[in-house]
Amino acid sequence: MIGAIAGDIIGSVYEWDNIKTKAFTLFSTKCFFTDDSILTIALADSILTGANYVDNLKKFYRWYPNGGYGGSFHRWAQSEGVEPYNSWGNGAAMRISPVGYAYNDLDTVLQKAADFTEITHNHPEGIKGGQATAAAIFLARTGKAKAEIKDFAETEFQYDLSKHVDNIRPSYKFDVSSQGTVPQAIRAFIDSTDFEDAIRTAVSLGGDTDTLACITGGIAQAFYGAVPEPIVSKVYDILDERLGKITREFMEKFCE
Repeated sequence: MIGAIAGDIIGSVYEWDNIKTKAFTLFSTKCFFTDDSILTIALADSILTGANYVDNLKKFYRWYPNGGYGGSFHRWAQSEGVEPYNSWGNGAAMRISPVGYAYNDLDTVLQKAADFTEITHNHPEGIKGGQATAAAIFLARTGKAKAEIKDFAETEFQYDLSKHVDNIRPSYKFDVSSQGTVPQAIRAFIDSTDFEDAIRTAVSLGGDTDTLACITGGIAQAFYGAVPEPIVSKVYDILDERLGKITREFMEKFCE
């Protein structure tokens, strides 16, 4: 899970200032955690404690109202209602990484990913993005090869993962849709050589860089086995005490 948070933080400064290169300072002095991390940790907390996830999402929103949330989520979180808003955006895929670590069979991962996604993103593409991300993490952490992860995403979710990132990067633009983010994030992982390279590759695509790198980072952590300690240390320096505590508890229980 901390791989997803690292991706969010590292990508945060490039969302509105895209770069098309992997050669950049990994942690800018302006890096910060965004809604990607906040809602990921809210899900981790629900898994750890059994707290209702709708309640947790709204509670974490109140604690961190300036996280950079999308307009639809803002309205939902501020409302008294609990009905989903049929989103096909990438906001569920960005927060789903804990599911890929917490459950121990693929069917359960897919079902839990759908359950935690559709409370807001109940559009088929939104659900697909959450499931594809969680499944890729589960397959990666259970020893599947990149080719197997790619084949599953293409077969199960009909994603086109045929293009190398070098062929995606030149024309890729800002896209908050699930279908315009998750396949590209998975491909960034596939074309990476290690965890740091995965994050750099995702950010280098441009677009919604914090979310791309968040999704890629969750998968890369699972596949490469760990996040380098200097990156982990920097992440905990940037998270506040509450978010850091929940992250440590989840990591100790499910990721170590």
